[in-house]
Amino acid sequence: MDFKRRIYRLSSRNLSAETIAVTFAKTSRSPEPFDQIAAELSEETSSEFSEKWIVGYGHSSVAEHAVLHLALENVSRLAIETIENNRLASYTEKSTRYQQWDSTAFVTPPEIHHSPFARDYEEKMSKLFKTYEEILGGLLPWGQSQTPRKENENEKVWLNRSRLKAVDVARFVLPAASMANVGLTINARALEYAIKKMLSSELMEVRLIGGELKQVATQELPTLVKYAEPIAYLPALTDYARNLAAKIENQSHQAFQLTSIDPDGEDKILAAMLYRFGNAGFDECLNYIKGLALEEKAEMVDKLFENVGKFDIPLRELEYANVSFDLIMDQGAWFEFKRHRMMSQTVQSFGIEHGYAIPLAISEAGLTEKYCESMDEMAKLYQKIAAWNPQVAAYVLPNAFNRRVYCQANLRSLFHFIKLRTAPNAHFSIRHLAYGMLELIKPHYPLFAEKIMAKDGISSQSLKEEFFSNLAEMTK
Repeated sequence: MDFKRRIYRLSSRNLSAETIAVTFAKTSRSPEPFDQIAAELSEETSSEFSEKWIVGYGHSSVAEHAVLHLALENVSRLAIETIENNRLASYTEKSTRYQQWDSTAFVTPPEIHHSPFARDYEEKMSKLFKTYEEILGGLLPWGQSQTPRKENENEKVWLNRSRLKAVDVARFVLPAASMANVGLTINARALEYAIKKMLSSELMEVRLIGGELKQVATQELPTLVKYAEPIAYLPALTDYARNLAAKIENQSHQAFQLTSIDPDGEDKILAAMLYRFGNAGFDECLNYIKGLALEEKAEMVDKLFENVGKFDIPLRELEYANVSFDLIMDQGAWFEFKRHRMMSQTVQSFGIEHGYAIPLAISEAGLTEKYCESMDEMAKLYQKIAAWNPQVAAYVLPNAFNRRVYCQANLRSLFHFIKLRTAPNAHFSIRHLAYGMLELIKPHYPLFAEKIMAKDGISSQSLKEEFFSNLAEMTK
């Protein structure tokens, strides 16, 4: 056998995703090269192998080698929440920050079609999208006034930059029913669970998407996802927990709360760094760090970040410090926040309990009355439908409405999130959130918080004053 090193690609043009997965699986028991193993396989023998070893014997990690690229179009943004609720996948979706929505681009959920609310839903949603167009048009002069012209900048480029400022604010009016497209790259193991979650959804649209996704995926993966079925325990558990939770009165309306933080987080990170590059046990390293003066620890942190560039990722040892937050954010911010899937996130159902945000630009453009009338009208429609089905009622709520999210993250994940979402080009809603989270951890992790690249002189309070008239206007 030739033992010369080879590095090459198994092409998905020539081999199905399932055949590639089986090729990799067979290397654990076969000394043959990958391309030779693949040449001996057919789609039929690959399916037989998958049925026996992956499905039958539970060697499901092999399915991670089968990767699909899936395109989903004209699905609601509410459905996208479930579609994107998978950690081990990659997503790119139609952005409310850069695109203007067509006036008919909204989903009417199947539950509504034959309900007493069908006519009201269609009329109110059409009116909401008309309001979106009017508010966007009313914001265009404001966007131009907020966009200084660059030297030698032509009219078209300047107008587009100013238009994007208006679109950034008008997105608060778009409802959860807004149609969007999303590209999904996912391995078969993660896809099977994703389909199970979709098939278990309380929303019919999501269940239908799950069924279609299973059908499409089976064309490429005849074995690996065909047994995906609804999660049997979920309906009873949902009802049980929902009934218990209904007994608890909400008395907390603070936007950003720190619920837990590891008091020795900074020491544990530094101890783990010494552990990695030394030979002593972790407790010995931690005791050593605890015996150092603050100045000595600060010097170590300086060294840890000394040559970390703008696009570098800090050492994995930052994961040993954990923080938990209870957060209230608008729906638009949530859609960006949920992309940070290395966090653990638990989001409450979308409703009207936490009010809605009013961007300052709406007030400055003289659109407050029109905007608030629209929000209040959709809140009333939500209440009517929610008395029948609160999950379906969420389709009508615009991005302006707030929702509550509990999350747990390690400092490495927070470093990435805060660095990215405090950048000047980030949307002001998510910037406000990121600064609020940074301010909560600073007193506890002063040495590491100082290294998170957030611009000095900006705070969550200053962003609130700069960009919002009201963060939680309650519906009338």
